[in-house]
Amino acid sequence: MGRRVRRVRAVTAVLVAWVSLIGGGPAWAGTEEASPLRLEAPASLGPGVTYRGFSLRGSHGPAYGHLLTVDLRDRHVSVDLLYPGAVAERAKVSQLADSRGAVGAVNGDFFNITETQHPGVEATGAPVGPAVAGGRDLKAAVPDGQRFGPVMPTGVTAEDVFAVGTNREGRLDRLTLAGSVRTPGGELPLDGFNQYALPVDGIGAFTPAWGRASRVRATCGTDTVRGAPCSDETYELTVRRGRVAAVAERPGRGGIAPGSVVLVGREDGARELRKLSVGDRVTVGQHLRSRHRGALSFAVGGFPVLRGGRPAAGLDRATPAVRSAAGLASHGRRLYLLALDGAAAYRSGLTVAELARAMREIGAVDAFNLDGGGSSTLVTRARGSGRSVVRNHPSGGEERPVANGIGVFIRP
Repeated sequence: MGRRVRRVRAVTAVLVAWVSLIGGGPAWAGTEEASPLRLEAPASLGPGVTYRGFSLRGSHGPAYGHLLTVDLRDRHVSVDLLYPGAVAERAKVSQLADSRGAVGAVNGDFFNITETQHPGVEATGAPVGPAVAGGRDLKAAVPDGQRFGPVMPTGVTAEDVFAVGTNREGRLDRLTLAGSVRTPGGELPLDGFNQYALPVDGIGAFTPAWGRASRVRATCGTDTVRGAPCSDETYELTVRRGRVAAVAERPGRGGIAPGSVVLVGREDGARELRKLSVGDRVTVGQHLRSRHRGALSFAVGGFPVLRGGRPAAGLDRATPAVRSAAGLASHGRRLYLLALDGAAAYRSGLTVAELARAMREIGAVDAFNLDGGGSSTLVTRARGSGRSVVRNHPSGGEERPVANGIGVFIRP
């Protein structure tokens, strides 16, 4: 009998290995020591929204997490992008949530946090990926080589977003910039929109939504090397009421007046802008183009780790960290927002592959990795309370100001 059992186990192991081989294998292969996820009892934050903790053991140690579950089928419930009022600003998640009256929130996209490779150039604090807030396009994605954050899975770009449509259904999407600059000499392609890095030879538009941060960073690095030197051929012009109102050899800083657009060019883009003079008619138009039908209520950048219940190809299985994520189930009508705890006992966190596994065990069919490490923050606000409570322990010891977040709202 013992020999027979061993033979059955051996055949089963061979079959499992063969299935994993032809299917590419699960992204969390090699993390068999990870324990099943244990969910605590949920606490209601209001109609359609609950909070709970959960625990599991990852390949590098124990992990504890915090989870918001949002039922988008409840008409009292909505979600939106939280941001400090300008693309190139930062604020704590608790501040962002309290300023909008959110009952819960989690941090959002990776962002331009430091500029050690460009002496004298200040970090903008602007996020990496596209952003949509309240149905309004805020910004487009930087070139993939200019992004901050961990290595992305295979086939993923900085244009990938986690979004909710005006039909109240969540989805994984990809938003590309479509835009142009019409001049007396012809039409020029628009290569950037309120983003901290422009493609080489490109032209970018900055609107009042950008804020007061310097626009010099947009001309630094290349499409493949974030730390490459800043371009020595740049040009900037301000368009006000459809005409060129001012020009400058280098990008400037400071607020942009309502009704105005600042165009920044580098290399070929700078040479094209230099052909224009004060008084010339210029029309700038841009929008974010979705891969799917239907307008978006909000969108935030990051990268997908789970699609249709299957892990993305090429997920990192070696590097653990404190992480945040968003997930979807029930055809996009159930939303999960997650942040791991950064307390000393749990600071080893999870690998990206283990995060995908945890999201699937929670119930997500699609899942999306958000900024992590010291940025990971999840807050909730009890009914009747005016202030949010930070549920996790930020790994840096206190809340880090971030570029944006996902807020959950309950209408009376």
